[in-house]
Amino acid sequence: MGTLRDLQYALQEKIEELRQRDALIDELELELDQKDELIQKLQNELDKYRSVIRPATQQAQKQSASTLQGEPRTKRQAISAEPTAFDIQDLSHVTLPFYPKSPQSKDLIKEAILDNDFMKNLELSQIQEIVDCMYPVEYGKDSCIIKEGDVGSLVYVMEDGKVEVTKEGVKLCTMGPGKVFGELAILYNCTRTATVKTLVNVKLWAIDRQCFQTIMMRTGLIKHTEYMEFLKSVPTFQSLPEEILSKLADVLEEIFLLGKMLILSCFIEL
Repeated sequence: MGTLRDLQYALQEKIEELRQRDALIDELELELDQKDELIQKLQNELDKYRSVIRPATQQAQKQSASTLQGEPRTKRQAISAEPTAFDIQDLSHVTLPFYPKSPQSKDLIKEAILDNDFMKNLELSQIQEIVDCMYPVEYGKDSCIIKEGDVGSLVYVMEDGKVEVTKEGVKLCTMGPGKVFGELAILYNCTRTATVKTLVNVKLWAIDRQCFQTIMMRTGLIKHTEYMEFLKSVPTFQSLPEEILSKLADVLEEIFLLGKMLILSCFIEL
C-alpha cells in the first residue's frame, strides 16, 4: 500500500508540474502576442515618420548626386510636386505666416495634434510652427467643409461646433472641438477619403499644404545636413563621396527614428 501511495503522490506531482508548465506556456504565448502587437505598432509609427520626413531627405540625396555630376541646380519639388524652396539656405529665408491666437486656442490646437494618430509623432518644434501658421475659418450650419474624392489642400482643427463624417453616404462619426481632420490629404497627397459637413456653426483653424510641407521639409533637410556634417567629421568617412555620405545620413536617420520608437516602447512596458 505504501508503494501505491508513493506512486499516487508522484503522479499528483507530475500532474501539478504539467499544469504549471501549461500555465507558463500560456503566459509566454500571451507575451509573444503582446510583443508582436508592439512590433507592429512601432512599424506603423516608423512608417508615419517616413511618410513625413523621408521625402525631404530623398530630395537632398538627389541634390547631392546632381551636384557631383555637374548638373545645374534646379528648384526643389515638394511632396505634392508644388514648387517650394530647394535647400536649407533657401528654406531658412522663407517667412511663414503667423496668426495671433489666445493661449487657450494654442493649447487646443497642440493637444488636438498630439491626439491625432497621424500627426502626434511630429517634433514639438514642428507642432509649434503649425500652431503659429494656422489661420481662423468659420462655416455655417449644413456647410460642406470636405467632399469625398476632392483634391485636398487644407488640414483643420476644430475649436467650436460639431461636424458629421460620412464615407460613400454612410455615417462614420461625429466630431467636436479639439479634433484634427483632413490630415491624410496633406500627409499622403491623396484625395479626400470622406465627406465632412457641419451640424452647427463651426469655428476652425486651418493650415495649407504648402505651408505644412515647408515646415516638414525644413526640419528634414536640417536633420539631413546635421547628419552629413557629423559624418564628415569622422576621419574614416572623410574620403567618401558626397552621395555615399548622403545615403549614410539617411541610415542614421532611420536608426534614430527606430531608437526613438524603441525608447517609447520601453516607457509603454514600464
